[in-house]
Amino acid sequence: MTNDDLEYVGFWLRVGASLLDTLLIMAVMYPLLVAVYGWAYFSSEKLIQGPAEVLILYVLPAVAIVWLWLKRGSTPGKDAISAKIVDAKTGNSPTLGQSVIRYLGYYVSTIVFGLGIIWVAFDPRKQGWHDKMAGTVVVRPRRAAKLAVFDDAGKK
Repeated sequence: MTNDDLEYVGFWLRVGASLLDTLLIMAVMYPLLVAVYGWAYFSSEKLIQGPAEVLILYVLPAVAIVWLWLKRGSTPGKDAISAKIVDAKTGNSPTLGQSVIRYLGYYVSTIVFGLGIIWVAFDPRKQGWHDKMAGTVVVRPRRAAKLAVFDDAGKK
């Protein structure tokens, strides 16, 4: 596939992909939290219940997402919209370093009222701050416009 065959993926498609990924992550995390801490976990006033919580809520998702980016160049949400994360300069798969920086960059992107995420909507290459930090872009195959051919009566 050449660069002419690809397009940058915009804000709303990426939001949809992220929502799907979030639901899938929650479908794994919540049962694990209940298995370890019981239903009382959700009504507890403790800031952190224990080391298993840190592992389940922070380490497990980070490892899974970085692993998916390395192995597939995407997550299930991005797969649903045919999107891939690639190196912005070469178009190759992201490196481990880029993937880790990109993941940590999500935290930076959300700190200031989510401005780094919203940035995707206005950037010419549709890069959020996390993409800029890691040197990545999100692309997908360009959608070819379908041209309808009509006869003189206005019928296809």
